[in-house]
Amino acid sequence: MNDSAVAAAIDAHVRAFNDRDVDALMAGFTDDAVWITGTTVVRGRAALAELFAAAMADLLPTLTVQNLLVGRDRAVCQLVETLRVDGERRVCSVAGFYRLRDGRIASAKIYREGSAEVE
Repeated sequence: MNDSAVAAAIDAHVRAFNDRDVDALMAGFTDDAVWITGTTVVRGRAALAELFAAAMADLLPTLTVQNLLVGRDRAVCQLVETLRVDGERRVCSVAGFYRLRDGRIASAKIYREGSAEVE
């Protein structure tokens, strides 16, 4: 993959996430994708759909990309995530490390500043 294709895939991922469009979001993942955040490891598109649908309904998160570095089939992204926990607005710095295959996300490891777990 060239750098612009990797950047476009991450842009589409963030756009679908912010639109809370689970179908569009899932289209950006490989069938065997792995998502790791905190102690949570989710494997496969069906399990990812459940994870994101629940988070979008409960936390109402949005992402803003601050920095994006790409190279071949990889991307590193610094983001700001805004979400609601128990009715309280929270703003978190997030770092995401993505590996892509055939234009889609094959794996991601996400680090949320302070704690990877939303309590």
